[in-house]
Amino acid sequence: MTAHRILVVGGAGLIGGAAALHLAGLGHAVTISGRNAPVAPALMRLPFLKASFLDEDLDRETLARFDTLVFAAGNDIRQLPPGADEADYFHRANSIGVPAFFARARAAGMRRAVYVGSYYSCVLPPDRIAANGYTLSRLRADEGVRALSADGFRVCSLNAPFVIGHIEGVAALSVEHSVRYLMRRFAPDGPRLAVAGGGNFMSTLSFAEAVAGAIEHGEPGKGYLVGDENWRFADYYDAILAALGSGERSEVRDVDNPSMPDWTLYAGRGATVAYEPDPDMVARLGYRRHDVARVIAGMVPYYRRVIEQTGG
Repeated sequence: MTAHRILVVGGAGLIGGAAALHLAGLGHAVTISGRNAPVAPALMRLPFLKASFLDEDLDRETLARFDTLVFAAGNDIRQLPPGADEADYFHRANSIGVPAFFARARAAGMRRAVYVGSYYSCVLPPDRIAANGYTLSRLRADEGVRALSADGFRVCSLNAPFVIGHIEGVAALSVEHSVRYLMRRFAPDGPRLAVAGGGNFMSTLSFAEAVAGAIEHGEPGKGYLVGDENWRFADYYDAILAALGSGERSEVRDVDNPSMPDWTLYAGRGATVAYEPDPDMVARLGYRRHDVARVIAGMVPYYRRVIEQTGG
């Protein structure tokens, strides 16, 4: 294996952080970058560049220090400014801003790049993608970065499903919110409800392995739909309840769920987004399968401690 000088943009978050730690463990020289410095102890050991990819904080000279880019940033509802037009904001930040950053990386001499995209842009019907400014911007960003692939700059994308796991000190609010709900820290009365439908789930370790495989073996211009296991949302909740030591099981109801509200379900409430990852792709990228139950069993005690320590 060739050791690379890798810049992980969005490396202070869960997906980018897991990829950064895995790549560093493989012997690569990894630097992480983002709007905010990492607070996770494991990530604080890696070099950090404070920067926003939208503001061109990383100049050509800085980018030229690296030969490989892993991009796990982008903008979602959490960064939407109050009062901003959603479709316009995501178009500027993702559809335009992300490919523009990749173009600067290519001009600086980087040789390879991996873009972390969303499976929604691969699996939803075109009319549903177009109806939502965020999902449309993720599709356009994916198309834009892969179009930059050329001799001397090999780009591919990994379109991720629900990626779950934990890094001590990194806030994964959607996971923590689910554990908090199932611990009855809000909506304490009544059965634990699971929203109808389901999706594809993947562990942070599986995804980090896929990133490493894409750096070494990704096909130029290729977009990969990665994933692992198809679970109902009720299966996911039941696995968390089991890890909490509860004998209770969730009850499926077709209502807006307090821990997985409708606005987070881009496929729509009740929809099931299921697919089997292509075996040849899995072999090329070299990531493990059937890792979801293991990671849930490991992460739930961590989030339980966080919730109990904060009194939430």
